[in-house]
Amino acid sequence: MLPLLLVWFTLVSLNQPGICLQHRQQLQPVLLPNACDDKCGRLHIPFPFHLNTSCASVSNAFHLSCLNSTTLYLHIGIQSYRVLDFFSDGILVDFPGTGSSTCRQYNGLNSFNFAGNDYLGISDDNVIGLYDCEDSSLCKVDCESNELPDCDGNRSGALACCYPLSDHSNWHSGDGFSSFAKFGCRGVSSWVVPRGTNSGKRGVKLEWAIPRNKSQGLCASNAVMVSATTVEAGVRCSCQDGLVGDGFANGLGCFKSCIKEGQEAYGGECDNSPKRSQRKLVIVAGVLAPVFILASLFLFLCILKRPVKSGAFDIDQAHYHSTISFRKACRTRLFSYRELDEATRGFDDGQKLVDGTNGTIHAGVLGDGSHIAVQKVQCENERDLIHVLSRIELLSAVLHRNLARLLGCCIESGYTLMVGYEYPANGTLEEHLHNNSGQEFGLDWYKRLSIAAETASILAYLQCEISPPIFHHGLKSSGYIFLDVGFSVKVAGFALLCSSSTTGPLVQKNDVYDFGLLLLEIISGSKHSDMPSLALQKIKSGKLEEIVDPSLYYHEQPIFRREQIEIVADIATRCLLFGGDGKIGMVDVAKELFHLAKESTDGGSKKGSALEETFSNSSLLQMISMSPDSVHLPRIAGPV
Repeated sequence: MLPLLLVWFTLVSLNQPGICLQHRQQLQPVLLPNACDDKCGRLHIPFPFHLNTSCASVSNAFHLSCLNSTTLYLHIGIQSYRVLDFFSDGILVDFPGTGSSTCRQYNGLNSFNFAGNDYLGISDDNVIGLYDCEDSSLCKVDCESNELPDCDGNRSGALACCYPLSDHSNWHSGDGFSSFAKFGCRGVSSWVVPRGTNSGKRGVKLEWAIPRNKSQGLCASNAVMVSATTVEAGVRCSCQDGLVGDGFANGLGCFKSCIKEGQEAYGGECDNSPKRSQRKLVIVAGVLAPVFILASLFLFLCILKRPVKSGAFDIDQAHYHSTISFRKACRTRLFSYRELDEATRGFDDGQKLVDGTNGTIHAGVLGDGSHIAVQKVQCENERDLIHVLSRIELLSAVLHRNLARLLGCCIESGYTLMVGYEYPANGTLEEHLHNNSGQEFGLDWYKRLSIAAETASILAYLQCEISPPIFHHGLKSSGYIFLDVGFSVKVAGFALLCSSSTTGPLVQKNDVYDFGLLLLEIISGSKHSDMPSLALQKIKSGKLEEIVDPSLYYHEQPIFRREQIEIVADIATRCLLFGGDGKIGMVDVAKELFHLAKESTDGGSKKGSALEETFSNSSLLQMISMSPDSVHLPRIAGPV
């Protein structure tokens, strides 16, 4: 009985909240060597990088050389960069002229003179230290919490100036480190800090990609094409859920991934029945039972005191029954249920930001003091859960200044999943529109216009530039749109259970309609249920001023600003009337708002460039940046 008891405890404990998640958190992504099994020193070389020119690849841009069978180099033009490590989307290199036995605390701004080409770009996963700067306005305090080792491997002291390239406020994709010379900086060092961690590694991460115009037949049949972040018009291949590999038709392709006997297994090894592994576990338990008799009795008593929910989802065993790869989906931090429960005060109603079709969102504070917004999604079955995890994987791969950063996830027993987003200091848009933020003054018109333009731009970007496209389906000012200290938008709370593959067109139309409602709320400061019909009636009869938020003082505004409010009201009307039948899309809306905000005399060039960042490295920017005269959309006729 005791051996069986031990087996029973082992299997049941995997179903307890937090236990399976802690086990998964220890698993690190595995980069598989290329088809030629190239190796230099300790480094195995993954596709598309290669040593032998006869080895399958996609471009000579990824050709490496191995010096003395120990040191690996990447060659760009006439410059050589020592290779330190590989990532699934990049390669870590050292500053030029730095040998394997030497390390400089900082380098000259012009020492790393590469900014980017068609295949490689400086990744925004890098956090840089800047030295001897005359202007410290670019320094970011929040990135100093990262563990950034110095040359001897110990944690470096406080940096004179720390700046994460993901911030994009003073550095943009395509810029080199020399761009910081305008702040009077004279030295630079760099670390890569992977998403979901705060531990850095010295070096400069370069993102790699293939030009989109050379992507014909690039991906394997069971892979999808994804857009690069910092390589302009660049793409890569990514294996579908449950599969691993490089995803390229000319590489290893994609094959199954699973957890077997505590280790990650691939391909045919995943086809064995889980029952076989359980029989092995019973045999081992029978042999070790005499040693663990007392432990088994103690654990049995603990289990009797703790009820187990029926239908609990076993993360490890799910690899045998589904095609999801939890290692891929949970690339971000894995929270325990207890962490999120304590952060949200037991998911107290007082912490609830929104309760909508996309699940509930609660505000919370983690143990380290950081603020978090927790989206709670109730799945009906394992199939739903698998789909939600695939959406999380897709969202966590997107880095964008107007997308709330996905901090991590947690799977409770049963099929309840929680997703944690960053929760910026300025709270939600709703709090500011309805003056619940405690500020003396509400949002002025220019801030409202910028918020509308940024929101439309990120929605258009996610729908048109990400593959597969990402839709929100439930956009609201409460809980779904956050504002940072500079009043820039951070969108969160996506419909994780809404499949774009089956309902994409319908969801896109709903996004346009919901955005129309949001524009009315931005104009009126009201979200009453009868606002759409009332607004349409007032706008058509030429009485827009009767629904404009009184705090905007419509009649005291200059003529050009009143015209802006009227144009936004016209856009809102078209979203409500034509969004449902596809006559107007998010790109059309973003185009008009983009130009309206950029040309505003209050905005200046800073906001204009920030809006352009929404479409950086994408063909969509060219479309959005077209002259407003090229926009041919139906307008609502006013009174004659």
